[in-house]
Amino acid sequence: MKKFKMHKQLYFQVVMSIFIGILLGHFYPQLAIKMKPLGDGFIKLIRMMIAPIIFTTVVTGIASMKDIKEVGRIGIKALIYFEVVTTFALLIGLAVANFYHPGAGLNIDIHSLDSKSIANYTTQTATFDTVDFLLNIIPDTLVNAFAKGDILPVLLISILFGFGILHGGEKLKSFVTLFDQLSTVLFSIVGFIMKVAPIGAFGAMAYTVGAYGIHTLVALSRLLADVYITSLLFIFIVLGLIARISKFSLWSFLKYIKEELLIVLGTSSSEAVLPRMISKLEKLGCGKTVVGLVLPAGYTFNLDGTSIYLTIATLFIAQALNIDLSIGQQLTIIAVLLLTSKGAAAVTGGGFIVLAATLSSMHTIPVEGVVLLLGVDRFMAEARSLTNLIGNGVATIVIAKWEGDFDSNAAKKALEG
Repeated sequence: MKKFKMHKQLYFQVVMSIFIGILLGHFYPQLAIKMKPLGDGFIKLIRMMIAPIIFTTVVTGIASMKDIKEVGRIGIKALIYFEVVTTFALLIGLAVANFYHPGAGLNIDIHSLDSKSIANYTTQTATFDTVDFLLNIIPDTLVNAFAKGDILPVLLISILFGFGILHGGEKLKSFVTLFDQLSTVLFSIVGFIMKVAPIGAFGAMAYTVGAYGIHTLVALSRLLADVYITSLLFIFIVLGLIARISKFSLWSFLKYIKEELLIVLGTSSSEAVLPRMISKLEKLGCGKTVVGLVLPAGYTFNLDGTSIYLTIATLFIAQALNIDLSIGQQLTIIAVLLLTSKGAAAVTGGGFIVLAATLSSMHTIPVEGVVLLLGVDRFMAEARSLTNLIGNGVATIVIAKWEGDFDSNAAKKALEG
């Protein structure tokens, strides 16, 4: 009963913090902008825990297995799933943007756009390369991966370390117990940090509304509506159908992670709840190895919300500049985005850089059109992050079920609270 009340208390505190942040941002924007360090500080606290939690979770998961081939099987299944679902996300974004026409009627003159405001993003497109992205998965040193906190290099080291312990046999089994105990300590620390989640959500939301203003929502409301409607359609139709086929309730899962969804809504960052999602999915009955491999990898390879945003944003710019795209050109954009979107989580401002890189490679839509999105990008970040989070949660459950590594009894207890 006490645990139930604590969960309710955090849920209520985050809701109220987001609401107060919106009010402060609207009525006292200058003061609200000064709240930014609260949101940034909370996200930094969480990010410092991500690398060690991924490491201990993956190492104990792999080291506890009997067969090394299991890791490869899980990885292949995950990558196939990611590609199929990401393609659906891109296609549904394309369909809704063609039907709804969010940029129609704006009639923007390309020469009136201020390209200086996106100079920081376009400069980085020169170094945004698929080969570089793949090479960056390999860290310069073991310590460097943890110092930077990049998910994929940490995941690579964790897998190799887990294989090393597994290959060592019984004489290294004591490491499994040690890392398992360390994992318990790390999750306890995350529990302490989550107590300040309402403050982080308040600071991030107050800054967003104060810096960009409610008026920007009105000016580009069609674009925002398009992104949010498409995200909802994807979640409840595509992911809902996947959940139904896999024999679990999407709605029950959403209620189970409602606190994480609110924190993401407030902070616009799905990374802010990655440690909590690892813990919750394990309690839901997903095997530790599956959770440790699929969820972190999904943060780079399964960005459903980002894929939706990139498709709609591309068509929005084309429509706003009165550029007609043929079906062939639109499908080419989808093919390019399937590759470029994989690097969106690896760099700061990833969505903008990927979009700029895609437009630059296509030579069909002027890259300067990205300027049109600057005012409302932060408000679309919530939709992207929420969809990414839900998509990766569903992916982990589905692959756990495919592997026969899902405890239905544990799931029932977790969903019943």
